[in-house]
Amino acid sequence: MRTHSVSPAAVSQTNRQVVALSGCWTARGLGEHESDLVRSAAGAQALLTVDASGIEALDTAGAWVLHTLLAGSGDDGARLSLQGLPAEFAELLESVRQHAVALAHEAVPAAAAVPSVLESTGRGAVGMVEQWLAMLSFMGESAQALAEWLLHPSRIRWRAVLFNLRSAGFDALPIVGLLSFLLGVVVAYQGADQLRQYGANIFVADLVGLSMLREFAPLITAIIVAGRSGSAYAAQIGTMAVTEEIDAMRTLGLAPQELLVLPKVLALVIALPLLTVFADVMGILGGMLMAKTQLDVGFGEFLDRLVKAVSITSYLVGIGKAPVFAAIIVVVGCFQGFRTQGGADSVGRQTTRSVVQSIFLVIVADALFSVAFSLLDL
Repeated sequence: MRTHSVSPAAVSQTNRQVVALSGCWTARGLGEHESDLVRSAAGAQALLTVDASGIEALDTAGAWVLHTLLAGSGDDGARLSLQGLPAEFAELLESVRQHAVALAHEAVPAAAAVPSVLESTGRGAVGMVEQWLAMLSFMGESAQALAEWLLHPSRIRWRAVLFNLRSAGFDALPIVGLLSFLLGVVVAYQGADQLRQYGANIFVADLVGLSMLREFAPLITAIIVAGRSGSAYAAQIGTMAVTEEIDAMRTLGLAPQELLVLPKVLALVIALPLLTVFADVMGILGGMLMAKTQLDVGFGEFLDRLVKAVSITSYLVGIGKAPVFAAIIVVVGCFQGFRTQGGADSVGRQTTRSVVQSIFLVIVADALFSVAFSLLDL
């Protein structure tokens, strides 16, 4: 087989203002010296004209190098001119030039107009509606997976449930206990001065008992768990979404809700009421200690009045809120984790949203509970 020789592309300066191009300006003729050719041509002093009559062959690679050369300017700012290029080569060069211009326009986006206040508000409202609809869809998928769990109890992953029960429940006891104790101290301390003025020191048990058992204990516990465990759920699932582990689960035929969502729901629905009971005890203990030091109300007197002031209904009202708060925290945290796209920045953004939305919805739910219990006279 005979190999045809190819004249390499070359650049030579014929006089002070003219540079001549010769050889085959093709991918094979240029070889690995494209940048050297352009620098040698563009570096010629006082260069104004490029003589292309000596070019023997031209393809898209050579046309691109030639276009790069012509796009430069001489030392005095004058644009380079091309002469002597055959007509068939000129058409190819023009096509390459048009393509380069199109790419340049695409690379420089047009300045975006600043949206008006009305437009920004509308876009925000549409985005919020879309997010709530997506959350409803996620809740429906999770409910369907829960129904399949109930129909086939053997599919329940008890190991994952126990792990989440320990991480979200037992490991949260120190922070929940400490903050509940301090909250009981604060409530008793704030009410001490007012009660002392009317000689109603013993009613500090009513104040601490009702406020802690009905409102503060379940609410502060839910807020702590939302910031502690809800953020962990969003970060864990978000990282799995970024690393495509969730896509791998679906490829293997595994439902992500069964593996990642339902164990967390079941564990937190069990753990949060127990944490609320622990918060009740620690809050009352803090209030009882403050009543002893500020109002001279003994521990026995405090407990006797507490039993009379707080009914079993008030106690169950606080405990009954906890499962609802738990479901809100898990659903919001897992939902925001599944919506993670991109990289680490998206994980942080969705984690922040999960905490903010969880706390917001918990407070809204608590307000709705208060209105409902008031109407029901509970």
